[in-house]
Amino acid sequence: MPQPSRIFCDANIRMQRSAMSTTHNHPQPSAPSSQGYMPSPETHSIVIGYIVWIFGFFGAHRFYYGKQITGTIWFFTLGLAGIGWLIDLFLIPRMDRRAQRRFTSGPVDYTMAWILLTFLGLFGIHRFYLEKWITGVIYLLTGGLFGVGWLYDLWTLNEQVDQYNRRA
Repeated sequence: MPQPSRIFCDANIRMQRSAMSTTHNHPQPSAPSSQGYMPSPETHSIVIGYIVWIFGFFGAHRFYYGKQITGTIWFFTLGLAGIGWLIDLFLIPRMDRRAQRRFTSGPVDYTMAWILLTFLGLFGIHRFYLEKWITGVIYLLTGGLFGVGWLYDLWTLNEQVDQYNRRA
């Protein structure tokens, strides 16, 4: 019969290996930067997810959680005639968990970037928030490149924020 101390030692080693294998995929900043910033472990807000679900028949919640293809389908089919929209009420917690695992937290907040894109995207304010000064000015002068750039950012904003946070 194995001794109790050996059992605990083996369990501890398994837990350490498990933790190491799950942290390789998405390294999170562990120490505050020199500016005193402490990153939030949350990337997307489930509360915001449910708020934009109200407009989900246009696919807003799916775009917010990084599901561009189904967001586009929801947009053109009005949430698959409302049935998919109702089902999504129960799927939002799972979409939120997946977004937490997929995207990196950091100095740029996903929710703030989405709010800026939604309400001021044609003026490029979300681009200024991401420190993309040149494209921000271009969007400001051209109405988000006549709306086409705004649609592009609807598809790619989560990846843009994730890329910025990984560099930070």
